[in-house]
Amino acid sequence: MNESETRAELIDPKLREAGWGVVEGSKVLREYKITAGKIQVGGRGKKQIADYVLVYKGTKLAVIEAKSANQEVGEGVMQAKQYAEKLKLATTYSSNGRQIYQICMETGAEGLADDFLSPEQLWEKTFPAKPAELQEDFSEQWRARFASVPFEDKSGSWELRYYQEIAVAKTLEAVAKQKDRVLLTLATGTGKTAISFQIAWKLFQTRWNLQDRNKSPGQASRRPRVLFLADRNILANQAYNSFSAFPEDALVRIKPDAIKKNGRVPTNGSLFFTIFQTFMSGTGADGKPSPYFGAYPPDYFDLIIIDECHRGGAQDESNWRAILEYFAPAVQMGLTATPKRKDNVDTYRYFGEPVYVYSLKEGINDGFLTPFKVKRVQTTLDDYIYTSDDELLEGEIEAGKRYEEKDFNRTIEIVERERKRVQIFLADCGPKEKAIVFCANQAHAALVRDLINQESKTKDPFYCVRVTANDGEEGERQLREFQDNEKTIPTILTTSQKLSTGVDARNVRNIVLMRPVNSMIEFKQIVGRGTRVYDGKEFFTIYDYVNAYQHFADPEWDGDPAEPDEIIGEPQPPTPCTECGKVVCECVKEPAAPCIVCGESPCICEKKPKKVKVKLARGKDRQIQHMMSTSFWSADGKPISAEEFLNDLFGELPKLFRNEGELRSIWSNPVTRRTLLEKLDELGFPKSDLITLQKLVNMEKSDLFDVLEYVFNGDYIAKSREERAKLAQQTIVPLLSANQKDFIDFVLEKYVEAGIDELDDSKLKTLIENKYQSLPDGLSMLGNAGEVRKLFIEFQQYLYQDVVA
Repeated sequence: MNESETRAELIDPKLREAGWGVVEGSKVLREYKITAGKIQVGGRGKKQIADYVLVYKGTKLAVIEAKSANQEVGEGVMQAKQYAEKLKLATTYSSNGRQIYQICMETGAEGLADDFLSPEQLWEKTFPAKPAELQEDFSEQWRARFASVPFEDKSGSWELRYYQEIAVAKTLEAVAKQKDRVLLTLATGTGKTAISFQIAWKLFQTRWNLQDRNKSPGQASRRPRVLFLADRNILANQAYNSFSAFPEDALVRIKPDAIKKNGRVPTNGSLFFTIFQTFMSGTGADGKPSPYFGAYPPDYFDLIIIDECHRGGAQDESNWRAILEYFAPAVQMGLTATPKRKDNVDTYRYFGEPVYVYSLKEGINDGFLTPFKVKRVQTTLDDYIYTSDDELLEGEIEAGKRYEEKDFNRTIEIVERERKRVQIFLADCGPKEKAIVFCANQAHAALVRDLINQESKTKDPFYCVRVTANDGEEGERQLREFQDNEKTIPTILTTSQKLSTGVDARNVRNIVLMRPVNSMIEFKQIVGRGTRVYDGKEFFTIYDYVNAYQHFADPEWDGDPAEPDEIIGEPQPPTPCTECGKVVCECVKEPAAPCIVCGESPCICEKKPKKVKVKLARGKDRQIQHMMSTSFWSADGKPISAEEFLNDLFGELPKLFRNEGELRSIWSNPVTRRTLLEKLDELGFPKSDLITLQKLVNMEKSDLFDVLEYVFNGDYIAKSREERAKLAQQTIVPLLSANQKDFIDFVLEKYVEAGIDELDDSKLKTLIENKYQSLPDGLSMLGNAGEVRKLFIEFQQYLYQDVVA
């Protein structure tokens, strides 16, 4: 009996006997997709799919991992625990149909059980009844009422991910328990606005409000009033548009112009959207400042959602703190993409510990965020001392002064230096790949824009545009064009600070850092511009000209780069942060908001220094050098050399196979080969790094098998893929029909051209269609599907036979 038969004939009847799918309010989710599978070059990794998830009263309560009746029940225990931990469930099961193994994730109790718990029993186990003296506490009633409201899926266009459902449930549980401050910490790109929408939707549908939260849900008298508070109009507008499923008359966008025109703040609605700056503005009849927020009663709003709350009024010294303090009666929910760190205390002191945390690392491993590569760029003109053969175009130079990164494009400008940086980036990336370039200031962003348009092979005048505070509405229009995934122009945006947050552009392939980034908060926000998932986007690349890579020393949150290439010149010692003095920067305080006049932070309106402009001596620009080399990252997240990587790999390979013959046997079958690659990935040797190593040892024309054999056995002489293909053709041809030979020759041609990916059995259908135009046509020439797959797998042993060609 296989697993599917075991489920249908043994497990499903036991679930029905326990009442699942029978008792009202109970539901069984089958093959529930938890993760999407990590995005990798050439496809996705393995998805996590739970065989069963048990749902009662709209709440997920338990997971069941099913195994074939031919297997022991213990074979599913580890997966059952992993899935329950992922879904934050208290109860999980493993079952082979003959036996049921029950595990409590909270108490650690586990063992064989006679039956599955019924829906009501599992509910009572998860949410024990309160003592008699607490029966007047309505928190459990509100929790159940919130859970009974289905998620709004916008006619099927929204499908909540598992962690979003958990974030919603944890927040509403805190609301039901009458917590007044709630914090959610989720990486950029994980859908905090979608989570906010679902929370507001359930509160709106249940008519929860501050005045009635001490009553039974059935006694609630009105809809709640929810305020979505951001610090940038683009964030408030995005949220307003995302809440479009609510009735139109429920949504209100609070703007200063409308308040001035109407002579009052808007009050006719349920969901209000505005920015801190709007609420802090306003003038009274006497001409003195009178903030608009004061026109509302302090208890007017039931829930306030503070987006990017680490930048908002939660900071102890924030100018906006008065808003949150004024509306203190409301439940205040903070959203942040910044994890708690040693010096990041204001936000967490104000809101308390987050009710749920979902990191960038988790998002990447689950396949909901895009992995990244880091390319570090250093040149021989990263710092500069003026010499008399250079031409001083403007300003006064300091003789003998060494100008460093922090000085460039602020106090000194050398166009040739910036042009070289642009040339390096354009030569390395694809001309159609969307990119955001972060520059030192608005003038630098204009210079880099012009240099990119001059050096680019694409001659569209809007190929690269600047989007900064000074670009106004036209900049906003170009940004909207850039965010449109159907449009390819503009392809590159240059900016200084404006685009570090609030840009939801899913097809960004490159982030270019051409200015120092000393704030860990800002660094994580900038990286978040590239993490959005887009079809065909296997990774995004961070081009780092300013040693910002030091901020990656946060493996718990960020994880490791997928394939950390470096472009380096003369090795330079790490530069300590100018703020905290640490090589691994510990600064987390948000930099001051850009000046509304000059657009810079800090403001340069007063005592603006005369910028020095230098033209390099003739021919000097051609002497600016850079070179490429490659570094790797160890399993614990530290950069290591290629030699260290190779030595670590050498130490692990004997644990995976005993000798060359066993490696040949494993590698000759696409199924066991894929398993070996997955095990190597788990040990910290992903396929992408093995391909990089393949280039370093000059085996690009060989097979990854040869790379592993070379590491395992140093005196091994590698074969090229072409040599392997010829050897296979010589030995297998007598065994094949004419049609089979023709097809195998085609497969070998693809293998020689592209490598082992063409030999994976997932490629078989594509290979047949490419060769014969359609699958039916191919099978008519080669035989039935089973025979073709058998041929495809068995011929590969001839590629790796131990015979001299």
